[in-house]
Amino acid sequence: MKTDNEVRGSKCTSTMEAPSAKGPSWRTYIIGAIAVAVSVVFVTQAEVVLSTVRIGYLQLPPVAIALVLFIVALRKLLPVLRLSSSEILLVYCMTLVGVMVSSHGVVEKLVPGLVSLNYFNNANNGWHALFDPHISPSLVPYDPNNGHVQAVTEGYYARLQRGVSVPWIHWVSPIFYWAILVFLVVFSFLCLSAILRKQWVENEHLSFPLAQIPVAVVGDGSKSLFSNRLTWMGVALPVLVFGVKMAHQIWPTVPDIPVSYVLNDFMPVPWNGVFYTPLTLSFAAVGMMYLLPVDILFSIWFFFLFTRAQQLGAISFDVATPGMPTMPTLLFTGFQTLGAYLVITGTLFWAARPHLRRVWASAIGREQCDDSNEMLPYRFAVFGLIISLVCASLWLWIMGMSWWLAAGELIVYVFVIALVMARSTAEAGMLMTETTFRPVDIVRIFAPIHSLGPSNLTMLAFCDNLFTRDLRGLVLTGFMDSSKIVDATKYSRRHLTKFLVVGVVLAFFIAVALNISIPYHKGANTMDPYLETQSPTFFWNDYSQYMKPGAVSATDSSWQIPWGVAIGVVVTLFLSIMRSRFFWWPLHPLGYALAGSWTTVVFWFPCLIAWVLKSLTIRYGGLTFYTRARPFFIGMIVGEFCFAVFSVIMNMVFHVTPPAFPWT
Repeated sequence: MKTDNEVRGSKCTSTMEAPSAKGPSWRTYIIGAIAVAVSVVFVTQAEVVLSTVRIGYLQLPPVAIALVLFIVALRKLLPVLRLSSSEILLVYCMTLVGVMVSSHGVVEKLVPGLVSLNYFNNANNGWHALFDPHISPSLVPYDPNNGHVQAVTEGYYARLQRGVSVPWIHWVSPIFYWAILVFLVVFSFLCLSAILRKQWVENEHLSFPLAQIPVAVVGDGSKSLFSNRLTWMGVALPVLVFGVKMAHQIWPTVPDIPVSYVLNDFMPVPWNGVFYTPLTLSFAAVGMMYLLPVDILFSIWFFFLFTRAQQLGAISFDVATPGMPTMPTLLFTGFQTLGAYLVITGTLFWAARPHLRRVWASAIGREQCDDSNEMLPYRFAVFGLIISLVCASLWLWIMGMSWWLAAGELIVYVFVIALVMARSTAEAGMLMTETTFRPVDIVRIFAPIHSLGPSNLTMLAFCDNLFTRDLRGLVLTGFMDSSKIVDATKYSRRHLTKFLVVGVVLAFFIAVALNISIPYHKGANTMDPYLETQSPTFFWNDYSQYMKPGAVSATDSSWQIPWGVAIGVVVTLFLSIMRSRFFWWPLHPLGYALAGSWTTVVFWFPCLIAWVLKSLTIRYGGLTFYTRARPFFIGMIVGEFCFAVFSVIMNMVFHVTPPAFPWT
């Protein structure tokens, strides 16, 4: 009979096979670093300069899939690329987090956000008087005491004159200080991943659908995915459709193949007044969602249509439906989501409490746990998470934010928004991580936003732009997926951590250099309008209404805020209880929480298609037929993503306008 210590020790021991003690070669690190650099340059050119196809901001970035496929295809021909499958997967993980950091995850939002205030300030909006007095000069490349458009911002947006060099000296201080905050937050994600990995992977057995794709593409040295004819049939379908669309761009006489409609255009008045409802066909999304459980598939499209039914009811009874501030959804839906997130976060931590107790006991030395194959030792991860968030809060406090607001902003962002988004990829296979609220929206429940004061609102504008809105490229999901991918290799998670750290740091500084230098040579006004103009000014516009004397927002006093939160909490609690007690219950709380997000707006119809196909497959073909059909759907993912990268290359080399992909 086992003693208590033996029982506790067995619970802390991983069931995974011990990885090889020998680490990857230096050649793997070098190839990984080159892959990160190439990907960052390619993503920046495609998304920022050409403003064509977003090949880096998905949680499964098309550029990373194309790059790993390139290495797999050429490793037998080029000796320098002759890596093992395990090494290629490490290179993929390194590239994955690097692409996320360089795209919407960090840099594409950071750099324009530091110059937009000065450049777009004018007599009408009065931003200089409202915000600049509360900005530390060390945080921006311009002088906040000077209200005029300055040379450093003018040159960024309008291009430098010939012979004038990039004003790097003005950017050293802001990049240094913001890098501190960015790396603290990213490090907190790494620590959180190390803490939760065993709970999600081994205890709850989440499927991590996004992690399955690179593992399938790389293979294990036995029968290759691409030796299956179904795979090539899956690849051919999106290549054929989007190939015809590209041919239509070159030769307009070639008939186009529509892959997107807006249902509002076909709805009668007044029902066509519901929020934007597209019907898009993405083969990659259908292929990815085919890998999901049927109940999640049903819940996603069902609850999306449920949000539209709510709006139809409001229109029919002439109920005002204001929009959620800065978010592409309605106020009532956004605050239902907030309530749902709070409940889901609580249930996630409640379910994980035995594991978290053991992690904490290990961290303080009360219990011995085998954490040798975690990305970080539990002691280091627990105290690293605490210290990083405390230091990040201290950073925000020094820069002008109240300490309680700084702590609340980070806690809600890391432990509520980012955590639920990571769960949406690990369990629901979401290709994009988008939410419908910001941490500051919790304040709206109890007090008007203007009560926070101008200094807090100024720093919130910076933080909301950088972290809490437009979450595509969320690095936490890259860490969690990588911790699952490494199970298919012979290496430990400690080896993986080194690759992830190198990928993040390298990508950050390369991307920052590119996103600063390219606008000065080309002019940001000629580059992507969303990244350079619209997104960086969202929050100056939003918070300025709360800083002007006598200005009051009707949104803050809306009855829909408390009622929305209450309904979100009640419905999610009900769904969670039913799901825990009845195995046949078809509705998943995640589907309700994601219903109002831009992700679901884009992918609800592919989800419906995948639900129909998988339901029929399971019912009439069983698990055997589902397994046999799986290569076809993975082929659709690879085909659409690789053709997206190919279309960017055609745009760069031959100036061919790429077709519009549904997820862009």
